[in-house]
Amino acid sequence: MMPIIQSLLDTDLYKFTMLQVVLHQFPQTHGVYEFRCRNNEQTVYPLTHIKDELQAELDALCELRFRPDELAYLRGLRFIKSDFVDYLELFQLKRRFVQVGIDEAGRLAIRIEGPMIQAMFFEIYILAMVNEIYFRRLENAEVLNEGERRLQQKITLLQHYAQIQNPQDPPFLISDFGTRRRYTLAWQEHVVRCLAQAAPNVFRGTSNVYLAKKLGLTPIGTMAHEFLQAFQALNVRLRDFQKAALEAWVREYRGDLGVALTDVVGMDAFLRDFDLYFAKLFDGLRHDSGDPYVWGDKAYAHYRKLKINSQTKMLTFSDGLNLEKAWDLHQYFKDRFQTSFGIGTNFTNDMGHIPLNIVLKLVECNGQSVAKISDSPGKTMTDNDTFLAYLRQVFEIKSESTASLS
Repeated sequence: MMPIIQSLLDTDLYKFTMLQVVLHQFPQTHGVYEFRCRNNEQTVYPLTHIKDELQAELDALCELRFRPDELAYLRGLRFIKSDFVDYLELFQLKRRFVQVGIDEAGRLAIRIEGPMIQAMFFEIYILAMVNEIYFRRLENAEVLNEGERRLQQKITLLQHYAQIQNPQDPPFLISDFGTRRRYTLAWQEHVVRCLAQAAPNVFRGTSNVYLAKKLGLTPIGTMAHEFLQAFQALNVRLRDFQKAALEAWVREYRGDLGVALTDVVGMDAFLRDFDLYFAKLFDGLRHDSGDPYVWGDKAYAHYRKLKINSQTKMLTFSDGLNLEKAWDLHQYFKDRFQTSFGIGTNFTNDMGHIPLNIVLKLVECNGQSVAKISDSPGKTMTDNDTFLAYLRQVFEIKSESTASLS
């Protein structure tokens, strides 16, 4: 059987964009990532059963190098700098930075620990591996037929939205964000190819760099939570970590990749730091937790307060979407914002089985705990409740039940 990951491009674009900043601005940073399955009780069989297969897949992953045509593709992206591609030409993941085992509760345990320029690159590959190993034991013709039936329904609906879209409105834009929780790479490619062919004016691209290259699509992505979280442990006052992260991003990309992620410590705390300077520099904001309507209304009020025309800004939604939710959000915000939508699991793992809700999150940086305080209950992630309480105090965030990794 061929390895699941056969190209180092088979990951999300934001891994490259974040890694470039890390390499240029804080290359000595050390990170720890830990795995969590948020719906262990819903799995058909325990994830511990895949441990040995996962170990073998990791061994194969760490043999891969970037090929000349892949490096040439990356050089062709205007925001990727030549010295970064030179680094990638020498790049190879080191197996010693990943440990796989079983924790005290009998659950699959995965821990990544090492320099950020290595550690942060493992995440998407490992999540894709866990998914594919888990689901290939469940695959049969009936599952694939059900997946195809659901895909054809999505295509019909997408074409309908393309037909009824008012040409005077901002465009309805959809992208694939489904690499980390996909059924298989082959299925993700099939879905992306079909959607792109069915509605090329609506389907704008994919977060997966390998598929973007192969299918001639636009690679989509900017930053993830881990990028901002790292600044909680870098040489800045904790209260200033969001501003420091955004400043580092601006310094690296100078106007490119201008969509900021808002929910590392919640939207309210983010907006307190997102002043006129950043609001003018960034093209828009990305939603990844909490009520999207409330979130967007807060963004609109913020831009109005700063006397910025919100119609020049983009809201990107990427939290648990399907086409119907995306269309409804577009209709709600189209008179105030440009909008775009990243759909993940509903595109790449809608096969009839309950998808795995798995994450690999940064929990420690340079020997210090870091945390994400989500706008959605149950998505807050930490391995240190004491630090989490301190972070809440600093950013004036009310306490709620948390999902601890410990």
